Amino acid sequence: MHIVRIGADATELRPAEEIGAKAANLARMAALGLPVPPAFVLPVKLCADIIAGRAHAAQHLRDGLKDGISFLERATGKRFGDRRQPLLVSVRSGAARSMPGMLETVLNVGCTSDAVHGLIRATGRPRLAWDCRRRFLESFGETVLELDPAAFAARISERVAAEYAANDRELDSEALERLAGDEQTLVEDRADGWLEDAFAQLEAAAEAVYRSWMSERARAYRSLQHLEALEGTAVTVQTMVFGNGGLASGAGVAFSRDPSTGAPHPMIDLVLDAQGEDVVSGRRAPDTTEAITRELPTLEGELGEVLRRLEREFTDVQDVEFTVEDGKLWILQTRAAKRTPRAAARIAIDLVHEGLIATDEALARIAEIDLASLTETTLVAPGKPATTGIGASGGIGIGRAAFDSESARRLSAAGEPVILLRPDTSTADVAGFAVATGIVTAVGARTSHAALVARQMGKPCVVGCRQLKIDPVTRQAQLAGAVLCEDEWVTIDGDTGELYLGRCETVETRPEAELAEIAAWQSPAGRSTPRAAAQ
Repeated sequence: MHIVRIGADATELRPAEEIGAKAANLARMAALGLPVPPAFVLPVKLCADIIAGRAHAAQHLRDGLKDGISFLERATGKRFGDRRQPLLVSVRSGAARSMPGMLETVLNVGCTSDAVHGLIRATGRPRLAWDCRRRFLESFGETVLELDPAAFAARISERVAAEYAANDRELDSEALERLAGDEQTLVEDRADGWLEDAFAQLEAAAEAVYRSWMSERARAYRSLQHLEALEGTAVTVQTMVFGNGGLASGAGVAFSRDPSTGAPHPMIDLVLDAQGEDVVSGRRAPDTTEAITRELPTLEGELGEVLRRLEREFTDVQDVEFTVEDGKLWILQTRAAKRTPRAAARIAIDLVHEGLIATDEALARIAEIDLASLTETTLVAPGKPATTGIGASGGIGIGRAAFDSESARRLSAAGEPVILLRPDTSTADVAGFAVATGIVTAVGARTSHAALVARQMGKPCVVGCRQLKIDPVTRQAQLAGAVLCEDEWVTIDGDTGELYLGRCETVETRPEAELAEIAAWQSPAGRSTPRAAAQ
C-alpha cells in the first residue's frame, strides 16, 4: 500500500481528499522548512475497507505501517520499541475537512517496558519515561480498549493521595512507575500480547483511529456541519516529541488572530510539562504568561514568526498545535481557525486590506453568514457576576440552565433557550452544543476542542469557571456563594467570561462600517482580483 512520507528530505505533497487536511498541511509546513517531526500517512481510501472488515484491509494496514516505521527509523536514527534508542509515535486522525476533537488519537505508541528503559538510558530522565508509559496506558485503554476514563482517573487520584501530592504533576519518577503499575492492572486481562509488542500497539491504534470515523459524536458532527460527503479519515503516524519533560517543555495551541473577535493579535495557550491532549481536551488550565515567559523566554517571538509565515502561506487565520521539547519548538499541525461570525467578517476585511486575499475570496469565505442579523450584543448594567471564567467564544447567551445534553435537548424541544453547563469541555456533548444558546464549563481553555466547536457554531462560550460545581444528583450547581438549579435562567458573557443569575438586559448594535465595506465589495466596482489585492 502506498504511504505518504513527511520529513525534511522526503516530503510528498498530496491533496487533502487523499491524505486528510491535517497531513496535507503538515507536508506543506515541512516543505517550508518549519520544524515538523517526521511522519507518514495511511490514506483515506483505506478507512472504508477497515470499517467494513474487508479481507485485504488488515494486510494493507500492516504493510503500510511496516513501510512507514522503517522510514521513521531511518529519519530519526531510533528504533521502534528499542531498549536503547526507542522511537515512540502518535497515531492521529485527519479527514479532508477539519473535525476538531471528533476522531481519536493515541499517544506514546511503542512504549513497551523495553522502551521505558530505553528512554531512561537515552534521556537520563526516568520521570519522563514512566510518564510516557502511564500516558500510553491511559490513551490506549480509553481509545483502543474503550475502557471508561473514570477508571484511570480513579487510579490517578488514589496514587496522588497515597503519595501525598496535590496532583499527578507532582509525582516523582518512582510514584509514576507505581501509577503505571496501577493502571496496567486495568488492562492486563485484555492485554492479548500488545503490552510488550510495539507493532501490535501500532496496528491496534491505527485501526481504532480509522474506526472512530463511525463513532456517534463523529457522525453527529458531520450531520451538523453538512459533511456527510466525506469519505473517511486518514491516519497520520508521527514521531513523538515530548512536552512532558519538565518546565522547559510543554504543549500548546496558538491562533494567529483572535478567533472570537477577529482582533489581529495571536492567542496562545500553553501548558508546561504536558502533552497535547492535556491542552486540547480541556482537562488542564494553561499556564500564565508570566510562567511561560520565565521558563521559555524566546517562545513568543519564535511562535509569532511561525504564525506570520503560516498566514502568508495559507492566506487565512491559522489554528496551530505545537510542542516545546527542552526549549525547541515543534509544529504538529495547522488548520484554518474556526471563528465566530463577527470574527469572520472582521478577518475577511483585514485580510483584504493586507493584500492576502481578493474581495471575491473574502465574499466566498463569509457567504454562509447572515449579514443582516450580524449584531454585537452587550449587557446593560448587569451588576456583579455570580462567577467568572475565561471567555472562549464571544457574545451574550441567555437561557435556562441544563447540566447535560439530554436536558438541553428536552428544554430546547419545549421552545426554551438553553445554557449548557458542564464540568469539562467534552466533544461528546456535541449534540447538546447544537441546541444550546451558550456553553459554560468548569475547566478547560480557550483552545480546547469544545471551545473550537462552540466558535464554529457561533455560540457564546465560557470555560475555566473554577467555582462552578455541578451536582448531578440534586441537579444543582454551586457558583461561588450562589446556587443555580436546573431550568433556572442564567446569562453568560462569552467576551468577559462572566456569568450572571437570571435574565440580564441587553442592547444590540450593528457593525455598520464593516457591513458597509462588505456591501461595497458586492458591487461590480468593488470586486478585486487576487493580483490587484496583492499590489
